[in-house]
This record gives sequence, structure tokens and C-alpha cells, in this order.
Amino acid sequence: MNNKTKRLLVYFVGLFILALGLTLNTKANLGVSPIISVPYGISQITGLNFGDLTFIEYVVFVFIQIWIHMSEKNKKRILSDLLQLPLSLIFTRLLNIFSAYIPTSNQLSIQLLILAMAIICTGVGAAMSLSMQFVPNPGDGIVQALAGKFNKSVGLTKNMFDCICVCMTICISLIFAHTILGIGIGTVIAVLGVGRVIALFHICLNRKSLNWFKDK
Repeated sequence: MNNKTKRLLVYFVGLFILALGLTLNTKANLGVSPIISVPYGISQITGLNFGDLTFIEYVVFVFIQIWIHMSEKNKKRILSDLLQLPLSLIFTRLLNIFSAYIPTSNQLSIQLLILAMAIICTGVGAAMSLSMQFVPNPGDGIVQALAGKFNKSVGLTKNMFDCICVCMTICISLIFAHTILGIGIGTVIAVLGVGRVIALFHICLNRKSLNWFKDK
């Protein structure tokens, strides 16, 4: 197995685990990840499919990236942006499959366990897919594009973008449902925890494990 094949394998496994993590986040009923809080809130209000709404959100993210990279005349990045569209379709279908088969619980102890699993899966999945440096998930891609556009760090841009998503969700849910949907203690824990899991995952990738990616 050559190096590129190994990286593709890790990349797709990472996306699979990431989709599982994001779905578990919704099933914990303690607040979802900021990046998917808008489609989740709208799905709760309208009854529309969560995966389909997430796909629409991702399409918007992709076209914002294309607009940014067109203004920068970065044709190579535009191709990568377009490849995010079929990736988004596959990814959101995984969300629908997981959502259909993973149950929810009203027991706090089980909810906390699901939330912990969600944070671990989201962090590991994001780290695996991002570290392979193929087509980024639209949620990560738009943060990278905005960071480059405004010459800010990716970390700061990610925090600001999460805040915008949370504010939009709160506004939409208060206006149309007169209550806050999708935002809770789980949202805060996800924001803090996923980044730590990603950092820990990269630390665990020592030299010995990285040798696996070398062609034999």
C-alpha cells in the first residue's frame, strides 16, 4: 500500500468518525456543536431533515470560499472548494444514517457519556481528516478561507465563527420557537473539548506511527 492510499484511507475513516461525533453531539440533548447549530435549530423548528439542512449550510460555506478565492485569484484553491460539494453530500448522508440508528436518552448520566463520546469522535475525526491535507470539510474550509482573507490566526477565526453560528441559532430559535434550541452546556464543552482532543491526538502521533505513511 503506497503513501497516498494510506493517507486516503485515514482521511475517509476520519470523516466517518467525524460524522459519528457530530451526530452523537445532537443525540446527547445537551447542546450541539456550534458549526451545526444553525441547521439543527432550523430542523427542530420546521421538522425538515437535519442532514439535508446541513448540506445546504455546507453549500453556502463552499460558495463563500469560492468568492474569497476568486477575489484573491487563487484558482488552485477554487478547485479544492468545488470538491467540497460531493464531499458534503457524502458526509451529510452519513449524518442521516447515524441519526436514524442512534437513539437518544433523557438520563443525565447517559447524556454525559454520549457527549464525551461525541467530543472524542469529533476531535479524532477532525484531526485524522485535516492532518491528511486533502479536501477539507466545509466547516473547516470556510474558517481557513476567512483567516486568510482577514489575515487572522485560524484559532481566533474559528472562535469568532463559532460565536457567529451560536448567535444566529439563538436569534432564529427565539424568533420562531420562542426558546433556545441546540445551545447548551454541551455546546460550551464541545468548543473547549474538541480542540484539546485534536491537540492530544497529534501528540500521540509519534515518529513510530508516522512511519506507517512511508512507502515501503
